[in-house]
Amino acid sequence: MLTDAKVRGAKPRPKPYKLTDCFRLYLLVSPNGSKLWRWSYAFDGKQKSLAIGIFPMVSLAAARLKRDEARELLETGRDPVVVKQMTFATNLEISRYTFERAAREWYDNTKPTWAKVHASDVIRSLERDVFPEIGKFPIVELNPPKILEVLQKIEARGAIETAKRVRQRISAVFVYAIAKGMAAADPAEKLGSVLKPLRKGKQPAITDLKRLRKMILDAEEDYARPITRLALRLLALTAVRPNELRGARWGEFEDLNGPKPLWRIPAARMKGDLDRKEEDGGDHLVPMTPQAIAVLRALWPLTGDGDLLFPGNRFPNRPMSENAIGYLLNRAGYHGHHVPHGFRAAFSTIMNEWVERHGKDHDRQVIDLMLAHIPKEKVEGAYNRAAYMPRRRELAVIWADLLSDGLPAPTVLIERPAKPIGEKPRRRMPPPVGADFRFPECGRPA
Repeated sequence: MLTDAKVRGAKPRPKPYKLTDCFRLYLLVSPNGSKLWRWSYAFDGKQKSLAIGIFPMVSLAAARLKRDEARELLETGRDPVVVKQMTFATNLEISRYTFERAAREWYDNTKPTWAKVHASDVIRSLERDVFPEIGKFPIVELNPPKILEVLQKIEARGAIETAKRVRQRISAVFVYAIAKGMAAADPAEKLGSVLKPLRKGKQPAITDLKRLRKMILDAEEDYARPITRLALRLLALTAVRPNELRGARWGEFEDLNGPKPLWRIPAARMKGDLDRKEEDGGDHLVPMTPQAIAVLRALWPLTGDGDLLFPGNRFPNRPMSENAIGYLLNRAGYHGHHVPHGFRAAFSTIMNEWVERHGKDHDRQVIDLMLAHIPKEKVEGAYNRAAYMPRRRELAVIWADLLSDGLPAPTVLIERPAKPIGEKPRRRMPPPVGADFRFPECGRPA
C-alpha cells in the first residue's frame, strides 16, 4: 500500500511508471513529473481504467474514497467511466439551462391555454423585469435572495401588484424546470409572504368634476410624449380600461367619418376569462364622441401609418408602456390621488350623479354597459352588449362635454415639449390633418 510520503517522494523517470495501492488503485507518474490517480477494473469482460484525479489536488485518502465510490457503481452493474461521462454531460447541460431558456419553454408550453392579451402581458413582464436580471443564470444556481432582489426592484417603482404577478410567473417556471429534472426546488415559492402587501380598498380616483379637469390640465402641461398626452385624453373621454386603450388598433374603429363612429374592442382584448373572451358577440362597443374623434385626428399624423394607436417609443409594433400614463399623473403631482384606472370610477360617479338629476329610466344600467360591467344575475342570452346604443351615445356626449370644458384642443397637446428644451431643437412633429381630412375606411391607411 502507498503512503503520503511515498506519493510525495515519487520522482519522474524517462518513462511513465506506476505506484500501486490496494484494490487496483495506482499512481501514474509521468516523465514531466505529473502524478495521476487511476483505477483499473473489468466491466463486461473488458479491462478499463478510470481517471480519478491529479495529485496533490486529489490526495491519497481522496483517491481511495473515489475508488470506493466507483467500486460501488461497478457492483450495481454500472460502468464508472460511463457514469462519469453522463454526469459531466448532465452537469454541462444544467449549466447551460438558464432561467430565460426555461422560462421561454414554459411560456411556449402554457401559452395555448391563455388569451392573447394575457400571454402578451406574461412574456413582456419577463422580458422587461426578469430576463435582464437573472435570465443568463443557470436556473439550478438561483436562490431565494436573488429572486427577492428582482422582485424588490419591481416594488421600488411602486408596481406592487406587478411584483406579485411576476413572483407567480417565476415560481411557475421553476415548477416546470423541476418537472424536467433541471431544478431541485422553487426558490420563489415562499417569497409571497415577504413582498409588500397591496393597499386594500379601491384604486385612488378623483371623482369631483372640477378637480378632475384640473388634474387633466396639469398632466397635459407636464413633459410627456405627445402620444402619452393624447392617450390620457382618450382614456378620460372613453373610460375604458387602461390595457384596452394601450392595445387599441386603428382597425377597431368604425364609421369615423360618419354620424355614428364606434370603437369595437374585440372580446379577446377585454377583461375576463376565456369563456368571456370567446363569447359570440362579446365585443365591447364604445360610441365615439366629437371630442374623441378630435383626439384621433390629432393622433393620425403620428401613428396612422401603423397598426397601434399608441405604440411604444422603442418598439413601434408593441403597445406603449403600461406605466406611461401613470407616471405622467405622478409627475404632475397626483401620486396616490388618481391612477389611470381611476377614470372609470370618475365616469361612474359623476355620470350617476348626473342621471339622478337629469336622467331617464335604466340610465344606471346604461352606464354599467358603457363600463363593460357584466350583471351578476346574467343568464344565457339575457345580456346584450349592444343594448341602449342610442342612449349610450347621448350619455357619452354629455360626459365628453362635461369633461372637456376648459381643456385645450388635442392638436395643442402635440406642440408641447416632451422634455425640457435645451440648446438643440426638439424633433419636429408632422403637420396636423386638414379640415377636409377623412379617415381611410376601417381606420387603416389607404
